[in-house]
Amino acid sequence: MAELIRLPKMSDTMEEGVIVKWNVKVGDTVKTGDILADVETDKATMELENFVKGTVLHLKAKEGEATPVDSVIAVIGQAGEDFTALLDGAGATSKVAEASKKEAVPVAEDKTAEVSQTAINSSDERVKASPLAKKLAEDKGINISNVSGSGDNGRIVKRDVENFTPVAQSNSTSNASGWVESFDEVNVSQMRKTIAGRLAESKFTAPHFYLTMEINMDKAMEAREKMNEYADVKISVNDMVVKASAVALQKHPTVNSSWLGTKIRYNHHIHIGVAMAVEDGLLVPVVRFVNHKNLSAISSEIKAYGIKAKDKKLQPADWQGNTFTISNLGMFGIEEFTAIINPPDACILAVGGVKDTVGVVNGEIKAIKTMKITLSCDHRVVDGVVGSKFLNTLKELLEEPVKLLV
Repeated sequence: MAELIRLPKMSDTMEEGVIVKWNVKVGDTVKTGDILADVETDKATMELENFVKGTVLHLKAKEGEATPVDSVIAVIGQAGEDFTALLDGAGATSKVAEASKKEAVPVAEDKTAEVSQTAINSSDERVKASPLAKKLAEDKGINISNVSGSGDNGRIVKRDVENFTPVAQSNSTSNASGWVESFDEVNVSQMRKTIAGRLAESKFTAPHFYLTMEINMDKAMEAREKMNEYADVKISVNDMVVKASAVALQKHPTVNSSWLGTKIRYNHHIHIGVAMAVEDGLLVPVVRFVNHKNLSAISSEIKAYGIKAKDKKLQPADWQGNTFTISNLGMFGIEEFTAIINPPDACILAVGGVKDTVGVVNGEIKAIKTMKITLSCDHRVVDGVVGSKFLNTLKELLEEPVKLLV
């Protein structure tokens, strides 16, 4: 009996997904464990595993188009089986059902449709491109008809789009100066949609307030240099901030909490989300039980997450369960900024860069290294005094970093 294949919820915040590439075609025989498709979620591109044995009868979801979670994306059953009634029962339109009756086409014909989609440029010249190349070009705002193909028979493939350097074009009429107005528009990615929704909800729901403090980093930088003489992995300033935050959260558990509407949850475990920039937006993988780990372990885990984030290999379990979040833009030359709270956390710490400046130490004017940090707090959970005490403890730990080792 034919079975409907629905798009599963592949992350805790996923509402829709995009089939980047079907790895099967109508007529293929599939078994449990086969990878049906590559799906772009709000967090990463993930493999969709098959759990039904049979023949692919119908591929309903089109490559490159957003599909809501739990929507029917394919039908698998016995070869030649009539599945139109099954689709009708799932809420399919009569137009889709009618098209479904014509799915029993030769495999060679279907392969052509799957492998090479076409785009038409202004001169009606047909341009062959793989579905993945077409989707990538759409995401980057590139007119695929302007890309030269290096595949078979001039077919445009993924690498062609990745290596394409666009030439500025405009249909606008130039003014007397010769200057023209121009712009690019691209579709919003699933990741960017989720970032927009979650952060807008956080900003407009949680009453934010901000506390900023400057820290003398002289001893921290000296300690880091010495630790890196013995550590198996290179310890960064961010690693030290993550560890110091965990120790400070132990002393100020109210900061390690979340607002649940009718309840406030005070977490006894410390799972710190570390914000990481990727091409399409921002991911926040979670380092768990940070207070029980040394600096080398923390550094290794964060570096491993960085590689997985860049390669889009983070899994849902990697970014769930945070109780506190740190966002560090110091490596980009930012001295000070405020961050929007990452739900369900009550606070997020924004970390600026370490800079050389002049300060007064023991009554003497000296050259010192300083760093500014800003704590964004949800006022429903954390009051100003609580947030200030947490920052003072964090400052104390970073200004006397030997305390992180005991």
